[in-house]
Amino acid sequence: MTSVHTSAHGPAGEKAGEPAVDTAARPERSRARGGPFEPPERPIAWAMLSRAVSVPLILGLVCFLPAVIAAQPGSGVRDTAYWLQLVLTCYAGARLATMILSTRRRLLQGVFWMFVYIAMGVAPFAQVVIGQTPTPMVGPRQDLITAIAMVLLGCAAYDLGALLASRRPLRRRTPSARSAGGGPAVAHPVRLRLLVVLAFAASAFYVLKLGGPAVFFSSRQEITETVAASGVVTEGSNVGSAFIKGFGQVPALLALLLYTRRLATSYRARRTPSTVLVWVALGALNLVVNNPISNARYWFLTVLMAFVFTAMPSSAAVYRTVLATGVVGALVVFPYADKFRYDDEGQRPAQSASVFEPLVTKDYDQMVMFANTISWVDTRGHTYGRQLTGSALFFVPRAVWSGKPEDTGVRVGQWMGLRMTNLSAPLWTEFWVDFGATGMAGGMALIGYAAARTDRRYARAVTRAGPGPGSVLAIAAPLIAGYTFILLRGPLLQAAGKLAIAALCLLLISTFREQRAGRRR
Repeated sequence: MTSVHTSAHGPAGEKAGEPAVDTAARPERSRARGGPFEPPERPIAWAMLSRAVSVPLILGLVCFLPAVIAAQPGSGVRDTAYWLQLVLTCYAGARLATMILSTRRRLLQGVFWMFVYIAMGVAPFAQVVIGQTPTPMVGPRQDLITAIAMVLLGCAAYDLGALLASRRPLRRRTPSARSAGGGPAVAHPVRLRLLVVLAFAASAFYVLKLGGPAVFFSSRQEITETVAASGVVTEGSNVGSAFIKGFGQVPALLALLLYTRRLATSYRARRTPSTVLVWVALGALNLVVNNPISNARYWFLTVLMAFVFTAMPSSAAVYRTVLATGVVGALVVFPYADKFRYDDEGQRPAQSASVFEPLVTKDYDQMVMFANTISWVDTRGHTYGRQLTGSALFFVPRAVWSGKPEDTGVRVGQWMGLRMTNLSAPLWTEFWVDFGATGMAGGMALIGYAAARTDRRYARAVTRAGPGPGSVLAIAAPLIAGYTFILLRGPLLQAAGKLAIAALCLLLISTFREQRAGRRR
């Protein structure tokens, strides 16, 4: 029986003066009308649980871990850089705790704050305390202070953009607009099959070009050497190898995600043998071209996160577990996850007397590279869009564009006189190099706005009121969330290739005609 009242303070999702409907009695209609997505018992249970875990979580991220790092022995100086880095760490920890404890799944924003807390907060703070960095800092200490302050400014701008996005309501499409082709993007069945064919063909060419499947289970070093010997790399240009590798990996991953989405949300798909067989074949294909042995850790992290969030899109427990355990994994597991980067002769044994030692000797060079980038810009000035243009036109060979900009990390590394120039260039530095502090703040605000809007649309897409198993956004958002680590770490020129291939594939399979309701069963 339906209970109705006209209180001005009804349940969430109702307007003042409108009747409140018992969603427990009529869950299907509530979801279809855009009301609460879960029965009342689950939010109440989570509210009770959140109160139990919120205090230790916030204290752990904001107080305990920074305090433990601050107590480490080292030669670091407790100057302005120290205190700014401490503020940034606590700020990012508080925002990450907010993402974990929120009743809404903010996929892109949660991953952003996880990266900031680890790579721009905890790790640089340990470096400041211990007095050691993975990459040498060639400029004055003031440049490090400026870098930390600019990251803080960028994070505040990101929050401002997200706040502005939350104030703007999402547009609801009318049935007539959806029937006319104005609905959300869904995967066209015929084009999806063509994507599967493309995935197998491109991956097969990629595997054969490198000499067969065996090389994909050796090491990243052997993969690199095989690519260099294959003839697709020309002097001064990696466009050919980037295209072969991108098309060999990305379509296979997207096809697997799309079929995973169908199996996870459609009872009919799970009872269709052909769909299950294609999914199994795609899984085997990805084990070859996207395995953690022959691929960079950041790319495999993208594959793993995209698959998990696609397979369990509406699980709040999975979302919170990924964010919470991601911090531990990044501090303890990630620095040692490069076991397969080199062959046996080039393998470097992992030796560490402290859990924080890898943070100052490996991987997390983002903050110090920002400081080095500021020093580099001081010697030559800003590029006013040239670096970002080079990233956007990544597909243009250097034989055609002789003055094409190099990776920002490579340019700074060459200026520093380093032999190894595979250095990070976090997104903050890309904006800084071109446009300075104002452009950096504006760019981060736009990214925060776009991330918040995408999170809200994704939350709608994975509900019963969404476009169903064929939703393109339900695939794209988890993929972008995983790829966020690569985009934020930089350089953009290296990251742009796979992102563009993924966008092209999704665009080719997308249609804006609403699927028939029968296909969702």
